[in-house]
Amino acid sequence: MYNELIKRVLPPEEMVTDSKQENGGKAGFDATDLDPYLLKDPEAMTMNFARALENLGKAASAWLAPRERGEIADSVVDPMTDMVKTLSKVTEYWIADPRRTFEAQTQLMSSFFGIWMRSMQRMQGLQGEPTSAEPDTRKDKRFSDEDWQKNPFFDFLRQVYFVTSDWAEKLVSETDGLDEHTKHKAEFYVKQITAALSPSNFVATNPQLYRETIATSGENLVRGMKMLAEDIAAGKGDLRLRQTDMTKFAVGRDMALTPGKVIAQNDICQILQYEASTETVLKRPLLICPPWINKFYILDLNPQKSFIKWCVDQGQTVFVISWVNPDARHAHKDWAAYAREGIDFALATIEKATGEKEVNAVGYCVGGTLLAATLALHAKEKNKRIKTATLFTTQVDFTHAGDLKVFVDEEQLAALEEHMQAAGYLDGTKMSMAFNMLRASELIWPYFVNNYLKGQEPLPFDLLFWNADSTRMAAANHAFYLRNCYLRNALTRNEMILDGKSVSLKDVKIPIYNLATREDHIAPAKSVFLGSQFFGGKVEFVVTGSGHIAGVVNPPDKKKYQYWTGGPAKGEYEDWLEQANETPGSWWPHWQAWIETHDGKRVPARKPGGDALNAIEEAPGSYVMERA
Repeated sequence: MYNELIKRVLPPEEMVTDSKQENGGKAGFDATDLDPYLLKDPEAMTMNFARALENLGKAASAWLAPRERGEIADSVVDPMTDMVKTLSKVTEYWIADPRRTFEAQTQLMSSFFGIWMRSMQRMQGLQGEPTSAEPDTRKDKRFSDEDWQKNPFFDFLRQVYFVTSDWAEKLVSETDGLDEHTKHKAEFYVKQITAALSPSNFVATNPQLYRETIATSGENLVRGMKMLAEDIAAGKGDLRLRQTDMTKFAVGRDMALTPGKVIAQNDICQILQYEASTETVLKRPLLICPPWINKFYILDLNPQKSFIKWCVDQGQTVFVISWVNPDARHAHKDWAAYAREGIDFALATIEKATGEKEVNAVGYCVGGTLLAATLALHAKEKNKRIKTATLFTTQVDFTHAGDLKVFVDEEQLAALEEHMQAAGYLDGTKMSMAFNMLRASELIWPYFVNNYLKGQEPLPFDLLFWNADSTRMAAANHAFYLRNCYLRNALTRNEMILDGKSVSLKDVKIPIYNLATREDHIAPAKSVFLGSQFFGGKVEFVVTGSGHIAGVVNPPDKKKYQYWTGGPAKGEYEDWLEQANETPGSWWPHWQAWIETHDGKRVPARKPGGDALNAIEEAPGSYVMERA
């Protein structure tokens, strides 16, 4: 019965044969192509479906158990509730006017009818010319299997999916009367829905999954549902989507290998100093302030990719802040604490270890935002220890902050703060999922399909190991960041109060090297460009190819990507980029030359801690080992 149903949706063999003769022996689909889709062993399939359902039941139990025990209290204002409320406003606009409703429905049905007619022509062996409405999916990895176009049934699904997705997105873009934030949220949620409902995400509508399920008699689903249960159990009731084999790597064994020592620590960070690899070093030490949303060893993944090791090899004395993975004890540590007990503590440590009061500083992502705010605080206090600052993919102005702004409005923040106050922190899996949702078609659904429907273990990949090694966020710190940056954009409006003082970036007169990445979905290049205009001193704005991570972690010997330089960040970002000078390869040597231009003096190499500080432990330290 099942096989007969499959045959009915495909052209009869004699029709395909006749059409081949009529078209010079060419046809889009041959009846012999049915073989991989025909069920071979119904008994084995039935048994494996039962086993898969048993594992699915275990996954459901792993999800329900902590909720029944009260360990997880799902918020009333969760993303699903907010999505329904947001999209209902779009729906209200279109159904308020019957003519608008009719026109929207007519447009969709007309597109469906066109797809249906082309599909019927294919069933008859006629190869019609694709219309302008037919999607080009050659660059979409989800539809790379040849049967998405070769097989009439799956080709029909593919075209219907793209037409419907485009139609839904157009509905949002053409909805009048929505405020900018609501429209942004609606656009984001529609993209999430269409990404989730892609036919590539279901066994019955994905040719590759379908063939895999038939070939293994459903064994792939047994393995997949087992992995799903394991991943929900690992997330203690929430899905911890595995993107790599976490057993293949260990911090300090396979990554974070640059030799160094932990020379100081307090409640919120450890300070690492790396051992010199050159006879002389730059007089000014280098302090790196990484983000606390992820761990610092993204800059020290392995010796080949390590920005930290490369800096050491160029003759820099490198110090790194390794943030604590906070728990309830750190609930009240806010931005002032991270500035004073993080950056200022590191500066004091550097002076003890080297005798130097002047340093060059680097801030990455939110670590760069904290660094910029701290520089403004230092300017207010006449503190001149930091002589140059480098910002990697850092936003100081959040006007064009991208899709992360979707998660920040008064209602959502109030609910999040209530949740964080109860626990003292935000669990790392929540932030990881938010970041993954920014690129759901690349970072969520391919792994969902591969893991839980194909039943395949993901391949080991160091970058994805780091991405999965999430960190918690201290409640006060995270609330301050979201409210002051994403919600109020306080730093560039001169409204941020840090440690009781009003701070302004215009007071920051030191040289700034401001690096943006062209394909950044977290700190969009346009946002970084605009932020450059708020500093009071000279800003060297540089754009590099690729995205938030790969654009930064780009060693020169890889000879990948390129970077653009073009003078002051003035006017519009698009105009600046069009006129900028493009240079192949890594931006690292350009930055090193910039550093040395501002002070190239060298001194004999230093040992970690100098004569004043004893090593507490070997790098990368113990704080980075704490798992969320």
